[in-house]
Amino acid sequence: MDDAAVLKKRGYTLGINLGEGSYAKVKSAYSDRLKANVAVKIIDRKRAPADFLEKFLPREMEILAVVNHRYIVKTYEIFETSDGKVYIVMDLGVQGDLLEFIKTRGALPEEVARRMFRQLALAVKYCHDLNIVHRDLKCENLLLDKDYNIKLSDFGFSRRCFFDDTGKYVFSKTFCGSAAYAAPEVLQGIPYQPKVYDIWSMGVILFIMVCGSMPYDDSNIKRMLRIQKEHRVDFPRSKNVGPECKDLIYRMLHPDVQRRATIDDILYHPWLHTSKPKSVEASTAKKEEEASQENTESKGAPKQEVKAEVKHEMTPERKQDSKIEAQHEGSMEVIPEKKNDLASKHQE
Repeated sequence: MDDAAVLKKRGYTLGINLGEGSYAKVKSAYSDRLKANVAVKIIDRKRAPADFLEKFLPREMEILAVVNHRYIVKTYEIFETSDGKVYIVMDLGVQGDLLEFIKTRGALPEEVARRMFRQLALAVKYCHDLNIVHRDLKCENLLLDKDYNIKLSDFGFSRRCFFDDTGKYVFSKTFCGSAAYAAPEVLQGIPYQPKVYDIWSMGVILFIMVCGSMPYDDSNIKRMLRIQKEHRVDFPRSKNVGPECKDLIYRMLHPDVQRRATIDDILYHPWLHTSKPKSVEASTAKKEEEASQENTESKGAPKQEVKAEVKHEMTPERKQDSKIEAQHEGSMEVIPEKKNDLASKHQE
């Protein structure tokens, strides 16, 4: 039975193709029950590699069954068919993703960036409090709803944090994500603290929000790594980024994992409270955090994009990231990008 027939039996009318790779694809569909468009991620187990089936897919499905937060894309159902296909039905990002938004509009005013980044921080805080790490935070994985609210998506590289007998974190040894958003410890192939890795990626995202370009040129990984380890963050002179915003980015992009900001440091940083009195804003953030903890046994969602091993179908406007393929024990392969300016993505 083809995908259209399978989905029709469950009340979905198949729409256009949103992305396709070697063993997974994402399509839009209309839900008769929801009376709305959704995204459907379809994974073919017969074509997928063993490590994906044994490790990444089970983790993703388990985590999607747990997360439930206003700033995480909602998953409506997950089902499998007898011929080895997995269907994940989730919210459709009707306004596209953050990368598309910034390429269209340029660098965001700090008030807009502040609102969106706070939403991302609350989503990450929620995950980290559940000892869930994303490990692939990037602008393409931040979808926008009809009101341009952030919706964190694509949990294909996510995992639970584990602790040893002394209560210390067990470091991650799987090196994954996109080179442009990867922390220096990951680029070096060093076992890493996954929550701290997420923070670095958030720093890259905020830089892109307020500058409209990448903080580092990943066409030369060795040179980029040297700059990162020197704790250099060069802001474009043409962008008037405020000192508090620069300070927050600088704290998130710290090469020393012991000195890098935590998610709580981020949420209570002065820049996130500039638009309102700190006491009021902190209270609001706390209420949002508390509200987001409810119903954690419900489902949440990934993006309507295929995971790292699956090649995303590129449009003329989207350039493929430098990918750090899922490798182990310090072995990784990086496919370099050519340019670091977001505008250059239109030509590649």
